[in-house]
Amino acid sequence: MDIDAANREAVERMLAARPQLVGVARAEEVLPDFGGRMLLHAGPPLEWARMSGPLRGALVGAVLYEGWAADAESAGELLAGGGVRFDACHHHGAAGPMAGVVAPSFAVWVVEERTFGGRFFSTLNEGSGRVLRFGAHAPEVLDRLRWLNETLAPEAGAALASTGGFDLHAALAEMLHRGDEGHCSSLAGSLLLLRHLAPAIARSAAPAATRGRALELLGGNWLAILNPVMAACKAICDAGHGVDGSTVVTRLARNGTEFGIRVSGAGDGWFTGPAQVPAGVFYPGYGQADANPDIGDSVITECAGIGAFAMAAAPAIARLVGGTPESAVQATLDMYRITVAEHPDFTIPGLGFRGTPTGIDARKVVELELPPHVNTGIAHREPGIGQIGFGLVRPPLAPFREALAAVGG
Repeated sequence: MDIDAANREAVERMLAARPQLVGVARAEEVLPDFGGRMLLHAGPPLEWARMSGPLRGALVGAVLYEGWAADAESAGELLAGGGVRFDACHHHGAAGPMAGVVAPSFAVWVVEERTFGGRFFSTLNEGSGRVLRFGAHAPEVLDRLRWLNETLAPEAGAALASTGGFDLHAALAEMLHRGDEGHCSSLAGSLLLLRHLAPAIARSAAPAATRGRALELLGGNWLAILNPVMAACKAICDAGHGVDGSTVVTRLARNGTEFGIRVSGAGDGWFTGPAQVPAGVFYPGYGQADANPDIGDSVITECAGIGAFAMAAAPAIARLVGGTPESAVQATLDMYRITVAEHPDFTIPGLGFRGTPTGIDARKVVELELPPHVNTGIAHREPGIGQIGFGLVRPPLAPFREALAAVGG
């Protein structure tokens, strides 16, 4: 078995992927094998008894949103009693930020991968702070989510249909040249998406107040593009999965309890270890003791070679996550040591347009004892509170060792 050749094949497939944002749809209508009283969540699959506060809070909010329970207490009883099925977003073609909860009536972005085929999904981004994906479920949280799903989603979907879609591959390349790293820092990319959608939304037949609020929410949310980028990165990583003998990591995900990975040549099983608590910059009134262990599927961005792997393209992010411009550059340089290739299209101006480090090799992670860098939002450990900061985290080494053993590398 030639592991190096297998890894080159896996990464070449990743580099050839071309994700295109094509529409918005209701989750139960487009996600495979999804519907009924079923909720999806970020990270590896997990039972209610082991779920952390923010994941439980988000699931309670989803039950209330769907009308399956009248109040938070009865929603919790329904969830604890087995009245709702749980599964991982990644098992249904989706990637969910933070808690990552997807309910049947939620709207999702639809991304098509044009080289190898396949459709991928992610919910609409709610913005920062007290939002469902961080475990908040107050009435105003659900009201905002309802407007996104029922009013903004059709407007955005119609705009995409009228424009023929949005090239996420090209957008990612442009984002890196405009100071984004594609994960916690996505302002330039969100403005690119707004520029693409705004003319069609402005011309729509919706009431002027609806059009105005739609543009305001898209333009005022500097993470608006993060969710479709996550679906695009899932498409990229899935393209490299299933190559016999490959030790390339094709999935990184966390659920607030465990950090899980999948490796191209090791089948569809998860290799897990305890999720670590991020260290970072906290909102006033909160600190390290309030932080939940790391949570969310957004680390799929790092798996695809952006996010913390591209921090050298976005040195200003250092102030957001608790580093320095120098440490941002060093994070990218570190990641070249554990990856297979440099992306020919996703390039970093500050490094002489060097391609981002792409294709995490589990062998190198284990040999160098150098787990991937990850940028992340920080959720409060208790349900219902929401986001309390941004930070940095590293996954445990044990899942990489176990995956490597499974491949035989």
